[in-house]
Amino acid sequence: MPSAHATNWFAATMVCLVFYRRSWRFMVPAAALISFSRVYDGVHYPSDVIAGAILGAGSAAAFLWCAEVLWRWIGRTWFPLWWQLTPSIIFPEQGVSTRVLAEEGGPTNKALLELHWLRAGYVLISALLLFRLGYIGSGIIDLSKDEAYQWLWSKHLALSYYSKPPGIAFLQFAGTSLWGDTPFGVRFFSPVLAALLSLVLLRFLASEAGARQGFLLLVFFTSTPLLGVGTVLMTIDPPLVLFWTLAMVSGWRAMQPDGLTKHWLLAGVAAGLGFLFKYSALYLIVCWAIFMFFWKPARIHLKKPGPYLALMALCFCTLPVLIWNWQHGWITVRHVADNAGLDSHWKPTLRFFWEFSLVEAGLLNPVFFVGALCAMAAFWKRRLENPLWLYFFCLSAPVFLGHWAYSLHSRVQPNWIAPAVPAMFCLGLLYWDTRRGEGLRVVKPLVIAGVSFGLFVVVIMHQSDLIGRISGRPLPGEVDPLRRVRAWKETAMVVRRAREKLLREGRPAFIIADHYGMAGELSFYLPEAKAVLPGLPLVYSQPSSVPNNQLCFWPEYCYELHRSGENAVYVAETGPFPLENGWLWRWLRRKPVRYARVPLPVVPPALLLTQFESVTDMGAYEVKLGDRVFRRLQLFECRNLR
Repeated sequence: MPSAHATNWFAATMVCLVFYRRSWRFMVPAAALISFSRVYDGVHYPSDVIAGAILGAGSAAAFLWCAEVLWRWIGRTWFPLWWQLTPSIIFPEQGVSTRVLAEEGGPTNKALLELHWLRAGYVLISALLLFRLGYIGSGIIDLSKDEAYQWLWSKHLALSYYSKPPGIAFLQFAGTSLWGDTPFGVRFFSPVLAALLSLVLLRFLASEAGARQGFLLLVFFTSTPLLGVGTVLMTIDPPLVLFWTLAMVSGWRAMQPDGLTKHWLLAGVAAGLGFLFKYSALYLIVCWAIFMFFWKPARIHLKKPGPYLALMALCFCTLPVLIWNWQHGWITVRHVADNAGLDSHWKPTLRFFWEFSLVEAGLLNPVFFVGALCAMAAFWKRRLENPLWLYFFCLSAPVFLGHWAYSLHSRVQPNWIAPAVPAMFCLGLLYWDTRRGEGLRVVKPLVIAGVSFGLFVVVIMHQSDLIGRISGRPLPGEVDPLRRVRAWKETAMVVRRAREKLLREGRPAFIIADHYGMAGELSFYLPEAKAVLPGLPLVYSQPSSVPNNQLCFWPEYCYELHRSGENAVYVAETGPFPLENGWLWRWLRRKPVRYARVPLPVVPPALLLTQFESVTDMGAYEVKLGDRVFRRLQLFECRNLR
């Protein structure tokens, strides 16, 4: 009580009636038939349907009235030109025509229109910031493994870390200092950095191309899945993209004929701060060098101190990483080389190439991805007409095309090209907007299609349960798009109960995880584990003969030195199990999805067997949200640490 079907459909009917008066011929019968079906199927009483229809139509009318009042207040003040065109949302025919305004205003209206687009960008940035802060505070998703692992870093601040520079640890430290050790505290700066990035690009494009183009770029960013996810997860990519963009903007100012030394310094500092989050910020040096090679007027700055001061600022920011690696035998250099597969024999393969291409096309929105690549190829004939286009190309193509080519050697992670995306999109936007002005009519419908598709995907990636609500059948948990950031609280509770079982024997017990990411998740979501940090931890990572994660460098995480004689629970993640062939077809036909019948074997590491007197299998456990299995664990009792 009331019927949600009736509520939704009569709300939609009310909105359609206001803006499309003839739509009642379809919408009213459709809403009535759907409402009647609720009674016919026996899931609602007639009173439920009537109440739902009244609630839906009434709430829609109230929403429209509030929107009308808000537009009359904000539109008259912030957007006077658009308000003259459309003084009423509900009765748009009351406005004057654009022809009349053009005759009256001329150049003044053009300047006012630029101001309108700029203000519209401010409104969009503010609305998205509030939405994203509300989303990360809602608890819809849990921390990812990387976020939880790097949260542990924030409890042990250092000059650098095994696999990453120190920036992410200090940023999480700042967030949790403000809001506590909560998902909101860990992720607080991600939406804030996204808002700053949007503001920088809006202002930059408004000054160089037009505020309308800046607003459109924000819309493209909002409807790009990779960028949408990056605004709510606290990884190294959001700060890297922000500082890369700041360096890009400052570098453009610096390379102008009248560029000042302060612009070079700002570019160098921004590049250095980006390096403190991810080593790929060094690509900026290559990108700027390529631009100077192709654009002769920029080379005049090589005779000035600006570029060298920028390089000195960047080198200064590398000192913490260099000092830490010097103290630890340059372990990061070996790790990065292994991660990139530099020591492996090269056998050209298209497997990773096609994988990278398809994944990037999906994450960057297929329409925008293809449009950006076509712009990169097509603009080259006109590269000398507009140096800004060439600059965007040089700040994006080397990174993207370089990783694309490297995928012929080994697997390339989708987020490695993230810093190149803003410049790619700027180039694509400016090129195709120019082509639209030249009369190419296909641009506008393709943009509308790309934005519509992208927004739908972004919404699904924020709330994957909508797939089940739309289709009437939820996806299996192990193929849920949000699986990596869901069910971690439930996972921690499964491990907690196993540990409590050992504690009842009267001997202390700790936890060993099979992966450093799992150790981070359990440390964050087990209250007793979080309470003891940054002291002697309760959760440890699987031991290794050689350092393979940051926990190996902290003495307190060597449980052999502190936990002698105690018991432990060893936690291994065994999923996701491979689904049987044809699971998607079975799901579409609304049949039960069956999993592989043969479980994956789990054997505790040999080093663990030598450290404890006995290691006993405690069985397999399923971690569920509702009826869906999101994770599978294999637990072992480890008794009496030698």
